[in-house]
Amino acid sequence: MKLRKITSLTTLLSFILLLATSIILYITPQGKIAFWANWKIGGLGKEQWGALHTNLGFLFIIAGLIHTILNWGPIVAYMKNKAKKLKVFTADFNVALIITLVIAGFTLFEIPPINAVQTFNESLKEAAAEEYGEPPYGHAEASPLKTFCQRTGLDLKDALKKLEKAKLQSVSATATLAEISKANAMTPQQVYMIIKPAPVKGKVKEMAMSPGMGFGRKTLESVCSEFGLDAQSISDGLKGLGIEASSGESMKEIAEKSDTDPHAIYEAIRQLQE
Repeated sequence: MKLRKITSLTTLLSFILLLATSIILYITPQGKIAFWANWKIGGLGKEQWGALHTNLGFLFIIAGLIHTILNWGPIVAYMKNKAKKLKVFTADFNVALIITLVIAGFTLFEIPPINAVQTFNESLKEAAAEEYGEPPYGHAEASPLKTFCQRTGLDLKDALKKLEKAKLQSVSATATLAEISKANAMTPQQVYMIIKPAPVKGKVKEMAMSPGMGFGRKTLESVCSEFGLDAQSISDGLKGLGIEASSGESMKEIAEKSDTDPHAIYEAIRQLQE
C-alpha cells in the first residue's frame, strides 16, 4: 500500500460523497419544516445528511492537505514561469484567481447569473413549505402538548380528547408532538392536524400581535382567507396607508415595493382589522 494512492483515492471518494450530500442538502426543506414534516430521503433526515456532509467535509480537507503535501513539487512547478523561476502570479494562477474571485463576488452581491443558484434554492424551500406546511413556531415538534396548546391558543382538554378519539398511543399533556408522532408512525404535522380546530367559514379570526413563521411567503389573498377578511377591502385599506398591494402578491413583495418589511405589513393589516 502506498500513502500517495490511498490519499488520492480518499480525496476522490470523499469528494464524490460530498457532491452527493451537497445536492441533498441543497434540495432539503428548511430545518423547521423538515422536522415538522419528518422529512427524509434515502431513509435519512436533515440532521443525518448534515452530519454526513460535515464529517465527509473534514475527511476531504484532511485528505486534501495530505495530498497537497505529497504533491507539493508539481504544485510549485505550476507556479513557475518559462524561465523555471518561482512566480506566484503566473498567467495560469491569475486565471484561476480571477475565476474564484468572480464567483465569490457575484455570489456576495447577488449578481446574475450566479444568483440564480440561490434563487432556485429559495424556490425549492418555498415549494417545500407549501407542500409540507410550516409549524406554528420554531421547533414546535419538541414542545410538550401542554406547552404547544398554550402557545397556539388550543384547549388542552379538547386536544387530548381528539387524540384519544383518533386512537393515538402514548398521548399525554407532557409528551412532545415528536414523541406522540413517533409512537404512532406519524409526523408532528399530522398530529397537529388532528387537534387543529376546523376553520369557521365567514368568521373573522383575531390576528395575533405578531405573524407566524413563513408570513413573508404568504399572499395577501391567503392571509385574508386565513383571518376571514375581505381581500379587496384590505387592499383598499392598505392603499390608503400608502401601501400598494394586490391579492396575488406575497407579503415580501408588497413590503419590498413599499420599502418596508413583512412584519410592518402584518401590523397594517391588523390595524385595518380592528
